[in-house]
Amino acid sequence: MTGRLEPICGVMAPILTPFNTDLTIAHDLFADHAHHLITSGCAGLAPFGTTGEALSLGIEERIVALERLLDRGIDAKKLIPGTGLTNLPDTIRLTRHAVDRGCAGAMVLPPFYFKNVPDEGLFTYFASLIERVASDALRLYLYHIPPVAQVGFSIELIRRLRAAFPAQIVGIKDSSGDWGNTQKLLTEVPGLLVYPGSELPLLEALSLGAPGCITATANINAPSIAEIISLHRSGKKAEAKQRHEIVKKLRLKIQEFGPIPAQKYLLSMWSGDERWRHVRPPLLSLPDAVGRQLNSTLEREFAFAPSSRA
Repeated sequence: MTGRLEPICGVMAPILTPFNTDLTIAHDLFADHAHHLITSGCAGLAPFGTTGEALSLGIEERIVALERLLDRGIDAKKLIPGTGLTNLPDTIRLTRHAVDRGCAGAMVLPPFYFKNVPDEGLFTYFASLIERVASDALRLYLYHIPPVAQVGFSIELIRRLRAAFPAQIVGIKDSSGDWGNTQKLLTEVPGLLVYPGSELPLLEALSLGAPGCITATANINAPSIAEIISLHRSGKKAEAKQRHEIVKKLRLKIQEFGPIPAQKYLLSMWSGDERWRHVRPPLLSLPDAVGRQLNSTLEREFAFAPSSRA
């Protein structure tokens, strides 16, 4: 990884984390789902993100879960695990583990507990992370999600980080939900790999050079999203736009029900494995009646059924 950076191009899934009845990680389901996503359209996976309930997982749990994925044959070069926490020592440990195991990169939240910190503080945090991981193989993807973290990355800070650490600060997942911000990242920060955190602005982002997107609904709809990217790349813009309109509507419908419990409920229905329904507190599982309503809506409005799921 010390040579030319080869970005993961296509749709990436921030993979859901399944739990057993006792709320321990269901490693068998986790690996099975990872394999399914890779073989049905995903170019890569981003475990331990927001959709994966990462901040409800312990440090050791994340390390073991990543090891289990690798043991089950998931290619480390297709993985960009989330490693960002509110303290430097644990972020360093998780990031170093991802690097040592050959992952394509690490996706790092800003330290988000203290609000209204200056860019200088955030710069120092990332400079310290890079210095202490101390690896030429380190590739960091900033995770910008101010609607949740309430702390984000300004364009000026990103430019500064890129200038200081061009080999390490290589990309960003922009989950701001603000197309203006995504557009600025794509046009005003040369060389930065910019992945929208949703398929909603996918075509616009691809037209400006985005390598793909990292989106929660890839957990159930990866083939359709991957098809849009393929159509766009092959010059079939009208067909891509038509398919994109359908995919956007499905995404918005899932959002109405809460992407994490909703998708877990659907996977439990389609797979017959009730463990998929479990979420960790403070999240709550989707009530059965609501989940069945969602499934019926997807079948009725989108002809979206288990046989077509990602």
